[in-house]
Amino acid sequence: MVTTAETGPVPVASGVSAFSNAEFRQFQQMIFTEAGIHMPASKKTMVAGRLSRRLKALQLSSYGDYWQCLRMDAAEKQTAVDLLTTNETYFFREPRHFEFLRDRILPEQSRQRPFRLWSAACSSGEEAYSSAMVLTECLGSTGWEILASDISTQMLDRARTGRYPMARTDKIPQHSLKRHCLRGIGQAEGTLMIEPALRARVAFRQINLNTALPADTGLFDLIFLRNVMIYFNAETKQQIVARLQKCLQPGGYLIIGHSETLNGLQSGLQVVMPSIYRARP
Repeated sequence: MVTTAETGPVPVASGVSAFSNAEFRQFQQMIFTEAGIHMPASKKTMVAGRLSRRLKALQLSSYGDYWQCLRMDAAEKQTAVDLLTTNETYFFREPRHFEFLRDRILPEQSRQRPFRLWSAACSSGEEAYSSAMVLTECLGSTGWEILASDISTQMLDRARTGRYPMARTDKIPQHSLKRHCLRGIGQAEGTLMIEPALRARVAFRQINLNTALPADTGLFDLIFLRNVMIYFNAETKQQIVARLQKCLQPGGYLIIGHSETLNGLQSGLQVVMPSIYRARP
């Protein structure tokens, strides 16, 4: 029987001791410190399940032993961060944002410099590649750049391959699917690969939004930070938005998820419509 963090430990796989409340609080603090993500008590079972893979792989019998391992091994700590920050995504998620990019943002852009887009917290890369399809169809094969970042090195490695199950392609418009995607054959049957020329246009990079951004990040005409803010508390949201705002070109856009809002944050950004914000020109 699984119990909540408030009522008791969560039983796990055979051979591993139960995940205690005290142990959960250690990992809860770790992921907040590393990534700014607040893991509420309701996520205790999820945390136990994801970390249990590593306990089995390392032949450890308790979460306390794994915690001690993280304290001594930075690479293993990154693995734990990867496991706890992985989020599901898919191509052309929240399609109105891509329509806004195509119909509103791109037509008003000057062609005197490259259009720069940042897919922040890009997970396994579908958002970045969806954006690349829109940009190449609207602007051609040059005149634009995409940075895609995530805290998870595991997700970034997966994104760089550009390979996805065919079952996850149903949201890609048919004309984009035919133009930019290759169907796997033989051992790759059942998968799709983003065609090499488009894949090469997306630069993937590990960036932790909860810390100072790299000095060479640059300025962007559009930053996607979608379906991520819900994991942060108000203070962390304020800090992250302030960092990203400094990376917007005058008149640049910040787009968050439809279920998210910047209400109550002192962002200085203008509301264009729900989930879409703009820096002052």
